[in-house]
Amino acid sequence: RPAEYVPWEVVHWEHFNTPDVIIKPGIMPGECWAFEGANGYVAIQLSMPIYVSGFSLEHTPKELTPFGHIESAPRKFSVWGLLSLEDKDEEFLGRFEFEDNGKSLQTFDAVVREKAFHLVELRIESNHGHLEYTCLYRFRVHGRPAI
Repeated sequence: RPAEYVPWEVVHWEHFNTPDVIIKPGIMPGECWAFEGANGYVAIQLSMPIYVSGFSLEHTPKELTPFGHIESAPRKFSVWGLLSLEDKDEEFLGRFEFEDNGKSLQTFDAVVREKAFHLVELRIESNHGHLEYTCLYRFRVHGRPAI
């Protein structure tokens, strides 16, 4: 945790979650990966190559937020499959929209591919109106092992 020292004041500690928080349990307010602006991306290495069938994106429920809305939630996003981080031939697995009036956990079907992927890249293209940052709480990849 970085400390911020301000003269004549108490030390103020700030905590920043790293992107790996999106694959861990928990959806309480603040248990997210917040990134600047309305778009960003993250690559997730899977434990084994899988045939991807879908994805789930989760945000904290509106009822748990201070003002009852989720402007920082991702809105439009796309997902891409890769064999490795060096892979230049990424494959489109779908473009989706997280509905702010929907459930806090939403599931989306992938474009079916006859190829197993070892990584997926999630690209957030917009959020629900927050001008400063986007909060990504949970992202899950669904499929079957390529064994």
